[in-house]
Amino acid sequence: MLPQLTILAPGLLGASVARAARARGVAARIVIWSRRAETRLALAGQPWCDAVAETPEAAARDATLVLIASPVDQIVPLVRQISSTLPAGALVTDVGSVKGEIARLGAVALGQHAHFVGAHPMAGSEKTGWEHSTADLFERRVCFVAPLPATPPGATAAVVKFWHDLGAEVVTVDPDRHDEIVAHISHLPQVLASTLCAFLAQRDPSWRNFAGGGLRDTTRIAASDPQLWRTILEQNRDEVLRALRHYQDELHTFQSALSNRDYTAVIAHLERGQAYRRQFRPAP
Repeated sequence: MLPQLTILAPGLLGASVARAARARGVAARIVIWSRRAETRLALAGQPWCDAVAETPEAAARDATLVLIASPVDQIVPLVRQISSTLPAGALVTDVGSVKGEIARLGAVALGQHAHFVGAHPMAGSEKTGWEHSTADLFERRVCFVAPLPATPPGATAAVVKFWHDLGAEVVTVDPDRHDEIVAHISHLPQVLASTLCAFLAQRDPSWRNFAGGGLRDTTRIAASDPQLWRTILEQNRDEVLRALRHYQDELHTFQSALSNRDYTAVIAHLERGQAYRRQFRPAP
């Protein structure tokens, strides 16, 4: 059991970590800081929160492990802000969906005093805010843990254990490899869903009233927070552009096959897609 878990900027993911940690006995004490005063006031009455700090530094002062659940562009600034107040040997992790630069800059900010080990749970929804958090959000969900080559093995093992104790299935991967993977399996689908809705919005708006489950299922994540995704796409710009170029090649090949009435090629695309989708592991 961690003596103190500190969570900075809890939204859906951060508050779900707190709920899961309390439900599973992962931490003896849970301290939270939120940027907004009204959120701090609301969190003070939650049974899964032992204390609410007024500043990040106060929240991190006695922490064994600090989890930063802010948007990705705020993670490194928060690491820098708390670095001088962390106890020696403390661990810092996060839930950001981009890892490369965050891992490198986070490690530099902490120096030898504490250890940054980035993480990214593949959990959540189009909804945001701590009000939508649940204690079982991470159960049987993949969580990437992305240490740098110089990260002490003990620090990596402790962060892996933390996420495992929350119910996640942990995969350890290099930070840059992580960014390549999620550009394809997470960031590209978000771009496709959002741009499809943006395209359809330019057609007759009444058409959406005739949509069946296919459009709803395909575009569910288009309801996600645009500002949140803007920061993610900015942080992982190069990998997302690479994924988009590869996808455009695939789409162009399909378009050419359909244009040329090459239905053998068309069905080959459809069958390859069907086979890939059928091999998804069952949803948690």
